Formats: sequence, C-alpha cells, structure tokens
Amino acid sequence: MSRFQEHAFNGQKALVRVDFNVPLDDQFNITDDTRMRAAVPTIQKILSDGGSVILMSHLGRPKDGPTNKYSLVHLVAHLSELLARPVQFAADCIGSAATEVATRLLPGEVLLLENLRFYKEEEKGDAGFAEKLSTLGDVWVNDAFGTAHRAHASTAVIAQYYPKEARFFGLLMEGEVISAERVLHQSEKPFVAIIGGAKVSDKILIIENLLDRATDIIIGGGMAYTFWKAQGKMIGNSLCEEDRLALALDILKKAEEKGVKIHLPMDSTIADAFSADAKTTNCDSFGIPAGWMGLDIGEKARADFKEVILRSKTILWNGPMGVFEMEKFQAGTKAIAEAVAEATQQGAFSLVGGGDSVAAVNQFGFTDKVSYVSTGGGAMLEYFEGKILPGIAAVNA
Repeated sequence: MSRFQEHAFNGQKALVRVDFNVPLDDQFNITDDTRMRAAVPTIQKILSDGGSVILMSHLGRPKDGPTNKYSLVHLVAHLSELLARPVQFAADCIGSAATEVATRLLPGEVLLLENLRFYKEEEKGDAGFAEKLSTLGDVWVNDAFGTAHRAHASTAVIAQYYPKEARFFGLLMEGEVISAERVLHQSEKPFVAIIGGAKVSDKILIIENLLDRATDIIIGGGMAYTFWKAQGKMIGNSLCEEDRLALALDILKKAEEKGVKIHLPMDSTIADAFSADAKTTNCDSFGIPAGWMGLDIGEKARADFKEVILRSKTILWNGPMGVFEMEKFQAGTKAIAEAVAEATQQGAFSLVGGGDSVAAVNQFGFTDKVSYVSTGGGAMLEYFEGKILPGIAAVNA
C-alpha cells in the first residue's frame, strides 16, 4: 500500500494539483472529461477519510490574465455531478477570494480554485506564488501527471513549503509512475515498443532510450518513410525528414549492434493526395511511385506487427500507424489496438501513452482491454526519454 493510501486525511485540508485541462466547445460544454474522471478516486479517498479537498488546475493557455474562455467556473457543474456533491468555486487561486473560502471549508467539502495560469508566476515557477498557494492546505497532493514534466509553481516548486510527510502522489499519479516504471525498469521480455507518429525528430530520444531495454521496436506512421528513404528506397511523396536520414541510419546501426530488432512496415496503404476522398491502393513501402504517399501501414505490415505483438510480454505503444483520423487510413492503427488488446488478454502488460495513441484506443473501444492508458502525453514521452520529471522529483525530494 502506498503512502497516500495509508495516510488518514481526517480533519485535513488537502491541496490537490489536478490536470483539468479539458477541451470545451463554444458553449463551454466539456467534450472529453477523461482527465476529470481520472482524478475522482484521489478526491474520494480524501473525502471518505474525513478530509476536505482544494483543487487547483490550469486550463488552456491564457495569454492576458483572467479570461472567461479559460475560467474553471465552466467545470463546476460537471465536477459536482462526478463527485455527487456540490463543489464550491473561488474566483481566484490566491488572495482573499481563495483564502476566505478555503478557511471556511468543512470536512467532506470540495473547493475548486480559479485557473492557475491566470498568473504568469505559475509557469515561471515563482516561489512567492507557490508559497501563497501552499497556505491554503495542510497537505499537498500532486495528481497531475500530465504536467509532471513542468517545473511550475503548483506542480513542483510548492513542495518546499511542505514537510516530506505532507507531500503525496495521488492515485492517478501513482498509477502512472508504477506503470511507467514497470515498462522501463521491470519489463518482462520479449518487450516490444510500438512507435508511430509523423516525425523521427519527435521520437528520437525515446527510441534511443528504448534501444537498451526493448527486444523489438515497431516503427510506423509517417516516420517510417524517413527510415526507408535513409536506406535508399523509393517513398514517392511520403512524409520524410531529409535532415534526419543519417540519424535514421544511425538508429538502425545501433539497434543491430545491441541485438534489437527494428520492424518497419513492408507495405503501405498509399494515396494520390492527403485527403479523405483520395484514390488509394496498397504497395511495398520501399517502392512507392512518384505522386503517391503512404498514409497507413498495409495488410502485410499489419500481419507482421501483430505477430511480434502477440509474442511479447511487455508492450509500450506511443503513436499511430497512419492518419487514423480519416476512415480510409485507420485500419493500421486499429489493427495495432486489436493486437495489443489480444496480447494483454493473453497475459502481456501493455501501456498506451501519447495523445494520439490514447485517442485511438478510446475511439476504437479498447481502453478497458489494455493494462494501462496514460493521461500524460508529454510527461510520459519525457519519462521514456529517461528525463527526470520535476513533478515526481518534488514529491520524492
């Protein structure tokens, strides 16, 4: 049992950093409440102990201070529904507006503070701002894995104003860290990393870090064509980072030296335009004619990759296999999701991280069929790049 689970919050005010950076439509309706639902178990644990909860979060990227568009007031009604109790709102996150409501808060009550990023000091990691926030709660709980890679006032700097015994990971943060650690440091072999997306440059650090850990690395999405072009193959008009060709060759060489098998898609679904109504056909990924571009992995690649995934005991998936937002080019990403789910059912541990991969498993209905779906895209990526995340280090310091 973790420190958070063991701790009794009875009579304490818990200042909880959550990641409620959720998408809103033009009428301020929440279009995806995944991040809010993910924080509920942590909040409920504190409340059931007899504590009270003060929630702080950012929303969007406000440039000029308080803006109605980015106000957390728009989340209050839905949060009240999720928690089955009224949620109070403070029109500021520091100062008398916040202090007065927080002081009056009784056990079992919940307060949501206004957007932290209405103050530039939040992103600057200002110590004075962090200290003002810290006065609101007896203990600090960081449950915002999505911002763990940022050394902001509320995610890291604030820790210094609490003794170690009053700093905690919430249940969501704990789950993220445990799952990531399991993949990175306790992985059962064979371990396959499925890396997709558009650019090699976005994923270079994660690939290099995984070369010391994975037995197999599957490379799909637009980045695969840079690897084919680096080997002198014809990729037509497919996406390619010309300035990364030498890097791609270097990765292939390092993988061979370390005994890691790199799997590139042998065939692709190609199109004559980047369009939902383009003409399409299937051909070898290393012989795409001029005027055509690869927009998804092909049938053979799907079968090849499925075979690798099904014999693996640990699976990390970061990035789609094609332009899955268009129905014509989603078969590859869907096939990967199906294979990961099947392997999980057979006993493999699977972690899906990164915005597009998470969107894909949600879209195709596989969220409950994999071991863990990470809520933190950038944070998870930096974790697998081997970086120290300030939000994690602050709790452990």
